[in-house]
Amino acid sequence: MSGQAGSLDPNDHQMIFMGGLHRSGTSFLARMLASHPEASGLTGTNVAEDEGQLVQNVYDAARLHGGPGKFAFSPEMHLTEDSASCTPESTAALMRAWGPYWDLSKRVLVEKSPPNLTKSRYLQALFPDAYFVMIMRHPIAVAEATAKWTKTSRLSLVSHWVAAHEIMAADLPFLKRVMTLRYEDVVADPRTEFHRVLEFLGLPPAETTEHVRSGVNEQYYSKWQRGMPWARRSGANATERYQARVERFGYSLVPPHVADRLPTEFG
Repeated sequence: MSGQAGSLDPNDHQMIFMGGLHRSGTSFLARMLASHPEASGLTGTNVAEDEGQLVQNVYDAARLHGGPGKFAFSPEMHLTEDSASCTPESTAALMRAWGPYWDLSKRVLVEKSPPNLTKSRYLQALFPDAYFVMIMRHPIAVAEATAKWTKTSRLSLVSHWVAAHEIMAADLPFLKRVMTLRYEDVVADPRTEFHRVLEFLGLPPAETTEHVRSGVNEQYYSKWQRGMPWARRSGANATERYQARVERFGYSLVPPHVADRLPTEFG
């Protein structure tokens, strides 16, 4: 546990919530941010990737609704300011659950969980001054990377990507402080993107030693293309069904896979 002395009152901290589908880069981006001298991320939780969703019982974790590649299909995973558990008691319960794993002497507290992209409005209602950082990654890469964790088809995984990000997009206008970025941009220029995040959060510039692997997406694109005949059929179906909806987010299911710029709707 971190558990260094400090206040459990969220008003005494700058709360940062990070979200993005599993295998989208949330973990390394959270580690980058938590490495800042003024920040602390959850550590020593003994749960996967130190995800805050897994060390609390205020709201359902993704695993209760199918887990990676499935959770966003569940209406119960989309929480807003109108959800029943959106109460001051829930705020206090979350701070008690997460507090032992933060260094509470730090001003900035980071909580990262993939399903945050479907409950940002809820978290904002609980923590009104919170900041949100959402990261997206190409649906083919997310589908291929998630496939080893589930028996779900590639087509269903792309469908889940679309469902989750459309929920995120619909909720963005309700948020006071939100930044959306792409995994591909972070990998291409981690220093610049990290500094952009720090600027958004009002934090002084800092460097990070977090290693970011490049070229991984290209391996997934190739794997998608050279799949077995059923996989190629699934890929064609994904293109026919979801190309237009994916393009909204600056991606394509056919080359070139990533637009030059993040659409202004999300930038």
